[in-house]
Amino acid sequence: MTTPTMDVLDIIRNRIEDGDLDFLRASLQRLLQDVMHADVSRQIGADLHAHTPERTAYRNGYRPRRWDTRVGTLDLRIPKLRQGSYLPAFLEPRRRSEQALLAVIQQAYVEGVSTRRVEDLVQALGCDGISKSEVSRICAALDTQVQAFRERPLDQGPYPYVWLDALTQKVREGGRVVNVAVVVATAVNGQGRREVLGLDCGASEDGAFWLSFLRALAARGLAGVELVVSDAHQGLRDAIAAAFTGAAWQRCRTHFARNLLARVPKSAQPFVATLVRSIFDQPSAEHVHLQHARVVEQLAPRFPDAARLLADAAAEVLAFTGFPQPHWRQIRSNNPQERLNMEIRRRTDVVGIFPNRAAALRLVGAVLAEQHDEWLVGRRYLAEESLRLIPAHAAPDTTHPQGTEQEESLEPLPVAV
Repeated sequence: MTTPTMDVLDIIRNRIEDGDLDFLRASLQRLLQDVMHADVSRQIGADLHAHTPERTAYRNGYRPRRWDTRVGTLDLRIPKLRQGSYLPAFLEPRRRSEQALLAVIQQAYVEGVSTRRVEDLVQALGCDGISKSEVSRICAALDTQVQAFRERPLDQGPYPYVWLDALTQKVREGGRVVNVAVVVATAVNGQGRREVLGLDCGASEDGAFWLSFLRALAARGLAGVELVVSDAHQGLRDAIAAAFTGAAWQRCRTHFARNLLARVPKSAQPFVATLVRSIFDQPSAEHVHLQHARVVEQLAPRFPDAARLLADAAAEVLAFTGFPQPHWRQIRSNNPQERLNMEIRRRTDVVGIFPNRAAALRLVGAVLAEQHDEWLVGRRYLAEESLRLIPAHAAPDTTHPQGTEQEESLEPLPVAV
């Protein structure tokens, strides 16, 4: 004889196999309500309407909460307490970036511009039946947070070191897919901690867009800039010169090395790369400049184009030597910004194509806001005491003529090949 329990289990199993989502949704909703009542009873030490000496608080009605699951949207009633608060563990708030990613995927799905990969993600997230009004509500809340982050005053200055970079994202505009530039600025503040200064999205990475972005940062309080680190994009260079008068510019050594190696045969690239690295591995500014001159001399006979490029770029790639030696590793390249870009791409690659620019800013802004918060409570990027060693408007001396007394006073450093 079949027990009643088995009958119920068979019914549930059959409903699951038949794909009866309404039944599953109602069952899950009832189950979660029972779980919440049990949690609250355990938390306050008393069941509903029970009178016990162990009671520590009283229930105070319910508050509605919608929750998207794989079987659809559930309308939950979360118990409220007169003293204290209660939030079930399964409703733990998502991180901002996860909320933004979910909102972008939902928006792409609702607007009918999603790829098959996005559709699969929407189904996995259980948001098949989400409405446009629900998407609008989620996006509006996230947009408010991201806008507040982008427009906050920059009051932790001075900001002696600033890193600038851009990455492209695919966005649908006017019925076609276009590449837009998302520009990001980070810096070290007066306490030696990294900050995300801001971000913006434009049609292209031209000088006018960069200049507008940098002036907006200055209007929010960006000041005390002594060194800007970036690649050699001409529009960006012009904007830096116009926005940060008197500040030095450091050309990213990593980007420069790639440009330099493109001028030598592939078979010789490991040897040339080792020579160039030896320039930056010296213990003092004097040795750096001397090693730079030696490497130029060594490259000139076999690779004149590479030697000429290295000589002409001396002031750009050696600007870091005008600043405290403990900071050199962090300020001689744009690698810190590149690592941040990798984290951004890890999130945006899930979307692939954004439905509009606002969606791109929403997701990238949420990712950067999280990273910004982690930096402010994490370990300092630079020692606060060492920041006092930064000279105002430092301008490194890049002229070390060969044969001078200064060169003779320094022992030649070997080149590791």
